[in-house]
Amino acid sequence: MRIVIQRVLDASVRVNGELISEIGRGMMILVCVEQGDTQADVEWLARKTVGLRIYEDTAGVMNLDIKAIGGEILAISQFTLVASTRKGNRPSYIRAAYPDQAIELYDAYCRMLESLTGKKVGRGRFGADMKVSLTNDGPVTILIDSRLKE
Repeated sequence: MRIVIQRVLDASVRVNGELISEIGRGMMILVCVEQGDTQADVEWLARKTVGLRIYEDTAGVMNLDIKAIGGEILAISQFTLVASTRKGNRPSYIRAAYPDQAIELYDAYCRMLESLTGKKVGRGRFGADMKVSLTNDGPVTILIDSRLKE
């Protein structure tokens, strides 16, 4: 699995003009499930996400995690994170998981984030054409790939 975390002041997602979810201060996370990903990837990434110390403490040092600031999370499925651009100019998404597996692991990731934070996680609509808006704070943007954990 591959995720992109953006530290945000606010974020929202719309489908066909309808507001699906919105958050205040916290994380907007793009989530991609790759072929071969498992529940172990979900668990490792969820723990890593919640434990990331990307918020400033009183000394201005990034030393606090999402729970310490009472932040919110918006997680959006994004299969294009595995795009291969090695050949030609049209990206290939062949490494992305098939929808049935991707939905299952994306949902499991969101549920585990909820369990670890004690807060509901905002979501987009899997497979929909979504319009995502956010105010990146910092900017702080972090890429995490569960296949690079060791």
